[in-house]
Amino acid sequence: MSDKGKARRAAYEAQQEKKGRKIVNWIFIVLVLLAVCYIAYTFSIVQ
Repeated sequence: MSDKGKARRAAYEAQQEKKGRKIVNWIFIVLVLLAVCYIAYTFSIVQ
């Protein structure tokens, strides 16, 4: 592969890794928010 192709591939892989981390972070944020909502719901039912 040419150097230009290698550089393009490396840039693409870096971009994909960055996007993947962003998505994983959003998934964790949503899970935490759902857990907080569930805790609030549970406390409201118990009282």
